[in-house]
Amino acid sequence: MLRGAGGGGGGFRRALMAEKPEKPVRAGTARRVVKFFAPYKLHVLLVLIAILIISVVGLANPYLLKLIVDDAILKRDMDKLILYAVLMIVIPVVNGLIGVWQTYLNNLIGQRVMRDLRNELYRHMQRMSLRFFSETKTGEIQSRLGNDVNGIQDVITNTASSIVSNITTVVSTITAMFLLSWQLTLLSLALLPLFLYLTYKVGSIRRELAKNTQKSLADISALIEESLSVSGVLLTKTFGRQRESIDRFSRENQRLADLQLRQQMVGRWFFMITSTFFSITPALVYYFAGRTIIHTPPDQVPPITVGGIVAFTTLQSRLFFPLGQLLTVQVQIQAALALFDRIFEYLDLPVEITDRPNAIELDPHDVKGRITFDHVYFSYSRTGRPMNLYDINFDAPPGSLVALVGPTGAGKTTIAYLIARLYDVTKGRVLIDGIDVRDIRLASLPQIIGMVSQETYLFHASVRENLLFAKPDATEEELIAATKAANIYDRITELPEGFDTIVGERGYRFSGGEKQRIAIARIVLKNPRILILDEATSALDTRSERLVQRALATLMQGRTTIAIAHRLSTILSADQILVIDRGRIVERGTHSELLAAEGLYAKLYREQFLHAPKDTSIAATGS
Repeated sequence: MLRGAGGGGGGFRRALMAEKPEKPVRAGTARRVVKFFAPYKLHVLLVLIAILIISVVGLANPYLLKLIVDDAILKRDMDKLILYAVLMIVIPVVNGLIGVWQTYLNNLIGQRVMRDLRNELYRHMQRMSLRFFSETKTGEIQSRLGNDVNGIQDVITNTASSIVSNITTVVSTITAMFLLSWQLTLLSLALLPLFLYLTYKVGSIRRELAKNTQKSLADISALIEESLSVSGVLLTKTFGRQRESIDRFSRENQRLADLQLRQQMVGRWFFMITSTFFSITPALVYYFAGRTIIHTPPDQVPPITVGGIVAFTTLQSRLFFPLGQLLTVQVQIQAALALFDRIFEYLDLPVEITDRPNAIELDPHDVKGRITFDHVYFSYSRTGRPMNLYDINFDAPPGSLVALVGPTGAGKTTIAYLIARLYDVTKGRVLIDGIDVRDIRLASLPQIIGMVSQETYLFHASVRENLLFAKPDATEEELIAATKAANIYDRITELPEGFDTIVGERGYRFSGGEKQRIAIARIVLKNPRILILDEATSALDTRSERLVQRALATLMQGRTTIAIAHRLSTILSADQILVIDRGRIVERGTHSELLAAEGLYAKLYREQFLHAPKDTSIAATGS
């Protein structure tokens, strides 16, 4: 029903994407990422201080090496040798302790940022309209919350501090190298600009590959969610399509494997060349510096001492690791930005249904339950064409039963969804007690409207937890009363664990009628003033239907009820029957009036119940 309602095929999402050009999303991505770190400014400051201490103190050991060689060993000074050696032991220990503290802060900040990002994304998804969920694969939404957010974990946790740490180390090390020998420093860094440019190019390629990889992950998540759910497995097995499902999964899995292989291998030749260059550069330093010392006359002081060469190559080796890290990190950031683009793409989806300024908070106890449709038009298309409902007008007085009947796809469920404001009208008004539903706070509507649909949804939890979803603070007495009213209490008490029995995936441990009665008990606990029954008994056998109808008769007492009926026997006693066809009300009246009119209702009735029993209506079954 839902997927067909909006035009199918992800049209809503594609329409939204078409309205939002990709480049502006990318342009502000880095800036938006930084905003998530704003609440943790103090932690970030402490990390920066720790990085600065580690980087500066880390320069001490290379300089101590120079002093050990030139001032201690070559001059045979034992006291200085001991002093410098002790300092070379103490400094790394201190740096290591500071490093552990910094790592803790890094992970603390990273995990909290990821927590905030997940919360904001989930919060935004909860605010999206039913239109979005009816046209977007569940697996894709799960992938954005799972795969995409998890994919940025390492970048958020380690990359930011790694960049600052490596930049600080590079700057301080290059400064120290220049002080020792500017000529050797220029030799060591000669090809660095070329490497930086190549790194940027490699990162751009990996960013695009990362986006395609995440899309493939989302497709696989959607495929798994569809094919390995209980419904999907039943469908596959009963049609004997296991081989086709396996082949389909294998193809997508192969595509994902190919993309991930390409993502890992992009730039590997480049990084190999870079690593090789950094590895052979010390040999060049030894050659040119040694050559200078050898050719310096004995009576002159060489530009650099033996200890200076040792210190320089030590600094050089200290420089190459952070430089390599910066080149690698830049590529990782490009890939992570692709994930952030996907996350922000969802966060930027407009929320269709929101509270108007000065929206009214209704007290459920004060609501009488009058429902009025005032010249309502509605279209699932965002452009407003074609219309799915045309000029719908009716009034449901408090406590009345209004039935909606008609062919499949006529617009009956759409009318019900407009009452609950799961969609907003295109034109006209839907009123509750004379108040436009758009002027009522969204949080108020679920308190006054309850819905029982044909496809009952139960969480994979206990019966108790499923019931408490309607009223978390319900007492044991209230649970018992609600389940008795729904004619399901005896069945629950027969179970080994009673109310604590796990219902299974989507409630598959229960029959359709039992699930419906649990859903009705849930609505009894909620105690709404307005009740919507969306073909609540159409998929049940006769015995289950009668049990559910008895429960519904109890539930409907004193409530305004909108009943969407496929089986006309369930609404014979309705105060008003609206016959919907192609989005219009083509007939209205009571059962007897509509039969006498010899229109569409009479035709539907004759087709269904010409030879059916006449005592199966809600009114006839009693409570």
